[in-house]
Parts: sequence; structure tokens; C-alpha cells
Amino acid sequence: MDMQGKVRYGMVGGGPGSFIGKVHRMAAKLDGKMELRAGAFSSDLRKSKKMGRELDIENERVYGTFQQMAQREASLPDDERIEVVSVAVPNNLHFEVCKTFIEAGIHVICDKPMTNTIEEAEELCRLVDEHDTIFALTHNYAGYPMVKEARSLVKSGEFGSLRKVVVEYPQGWLSGSVENDTDIWRLDPDVAGISAAVADIGTHAEHLVRYISGAKLKELYADIHTFGTGRELEDDASMLVHYENGMRGVLYVSQVAIGEENALKVRLYGDEAALEWRQENPNYLHLKYPDKPEKIRKRGNDYLSDAAKYNNRIPAGHPEGFIEAFANIYSNVAEVIAARRAGEEPDKLALDFPTVEDGARGVHFIHKAIESGKNKEWVAMDYDPPISNVKNP
Repeated sequence: MDMQGKVRYGMVGGGPGSFIGKVHRMAAKLDGKMELRAGAFSSDLRKSKKMGRELDIENERVYGTFQQMAQREASLPDDERIEVVSVAVPNNLHFEVCKTFIEAGIHVICDKPMTNTIEEAEELCRLVDEHDTIFALTHNYAGYPMVKEARSLVKSGEFGSLRKVVVEYPQGWLSGSVENDTDIWRLDPDVAGISAAVADIGTHAEHLVRYISGAKLKELYADIHTFGTGRELEDDASMLVHYENGMRGVLYVSQVAIGEENALKVRLYGDEAALEWRQENPNYLHLKYPDKPEKIRKRGNDYLSDAAKYNNRIPAGHPEGFIEAFANIYSNVAEVIAARRAGEEPDKLALDFPTVEDGARGVHFIHKAIESGKNKEWVAMDYDPPISNVKNP
């Protein structure tokens, strides 16, 4: 598609010392489809202005509050105002920031989890539909080409009927004292909400399974635990999970697994074949069969699905990774915004990014997992959020 000018975006959060804000900016810049034009990078105006200068943004379009930013940007001419905002603030601010920009008619790309409460998540679903807004959630692991290949193979029937899934996401950053870590807010219930590990990385694991398999959770039983002294929120969780299609499995996440970094891995077993994908070695998808040798599909090859090739940038043998997967979400959103700007239908493959509906399901998953862990019982995932106006293909 002819972009007819870069998509103009702004950012809320992502100021000095923010890891994830820098990742969002790199992802947005990678394909040359988006341009950062405004920001409220910090609630401290001086810090926000400093970041704006570092990012070469016009001084008058650097703000001290997201409310000021939304109001002024919405008042600018259509060919000057930002078209989408990137939300890279702590969890407790997601709802108000997203709501403010949606109501101002500005599209949203939000970090996960989408909100801290189910009520807030459902309100965002309603607002997205009411204002006809494009909303993307940065479950970036769905952006990897070989994850998209896995999804395509499941849809094709390669694995037969799905029986079992094992998904894990161990980290070790909370295994010791982290009082001075910039992400320590993730353990503060006033900021992070009711959950730490499940909200932070458990949502990635749950979404990855749902994205690849197409299966929705039916019920779960969670063992939630806190190993760190003085912590109010969990740093470890293990779950038995049942899906509506009859698939059963195990989902575990931990942030006290010493020596682990971001060891997200999924194994999916059908009655005809199985797959395995590892985030720390993401360019390879392992396929396993009962009566023939294991196959390995590699990113960048012509035999892959259209979805995998659409989200690929460089030839086989040259590794792609985290930033590129993150960038696929930004690139696809930019394509959809550009299509809407031109009055055209977007490429179906460009619609392949997590939506507000995915965000609502993730928030529900967090709350049900914590409920199960506290009550030590199975809980039903009887939930259908309001439908987003942008659906995954």
C-alpha cells in the first residue's frame, strides 16, 4: 500500500529510564511507516520536555499531562494531529489514558495488561466500538513470523484435534532483592493491580496459546505463590487449564526462576502431530510426528504461510527477534490506519494484531487466575467481551 505520508503518532509515558518506552519507539520506527510527533513522556513537565528535545519533537507538542496532549492534538488540523497514541505507562494509568484518547478520536496502541479491572476493560471495548477506533495491544510474541506459521499450520489441520498444551514463561529477575529496580512498581498493588507475575507474563503465555490454537479457556485451577519476603503480589504461578475444544494443559509462569531470562516456550500436541516454539530461539518452529522424523521450519523461507512471510523482513539465515516482532504490531497498525485514511480496505494480513477484545480476555484471565489461587478451586472462564470493530483474520 502507498502510505501517502507516514502515520503520525504520539506517546504517553516512556520517559527517562523507561525500558518499554524505548522498545515501543524502536518498533514504531523500524519499518519507516510511523513518525513520532508528540508526547507526554512524564508527569514532570521538565522531564517530558527534556525527552522531547532528545527525540527532536517540536517543543509545543511536548506536554506535561496526557489530558493536555489529547485535547490539543485533537484540535489540530487533520493533516497535523497525531493519528495514534502509544501508551507506555504503568498499569494503573492504562484505562484513563486509553479512554481519553479514544474519546478524542485518536487510535491507540497500548501495552499489556490493558487495564487493572474487568469493568475498565469492558468500558474500553464499548468505547472502541462507539468511536470506531483502531485499538492494538502489544502482545508482541504474536508478532514473530514462526508463531504466525504455527497458527497457520493449526488452522490447516496439520496437527489434527488438539489435545494438550504446555506453555511456560520463567524469569529470574525477582529471585533476589530488587528494591532499586525501575520495574519494582510491578509488585505494588496500587499500580500493578491484583497481580504481578500473572499480569506481567502470564497474560503473554495465555494469549500465545489462544493465538496459535484458536482455543478459548473454559476453566482453570491456579496455584499462586509469593516467595519474596514482604511482597504483596505473587511472583510465581502454576495452572491447570481446560479449553472449550477439549484441549487440556499446563500454564506456568515464574519471576523467581534463577538463571532464566525470558524463556517463553509453548508445546502443542494434537492427535496427528505436535509443535514446539521457543522465544529465546524464535526463528525455528519444531514439528513432531509419530511415524517420521522431526521437521524444523525456518523463518524467511518461501515454503512458509502467507502470514509468516508477510511479517518477515530479511532473508533466511539472518536472525530476527524481539524488536522485529514488536514492530510487526506497529507496522500492521500503520497499514490499517493508512488504509482508513485513504478510504480503502486494509490487507487482511495487516489486521493480524491483538485487539481490545484480546485485552479484555487477558484481564479476565488475570482475575480468574487470582480468584482460583486464593480460593483453591476451579473457576469457570465464562466470558465474552464486547466485540472489537477490528478483528483478527
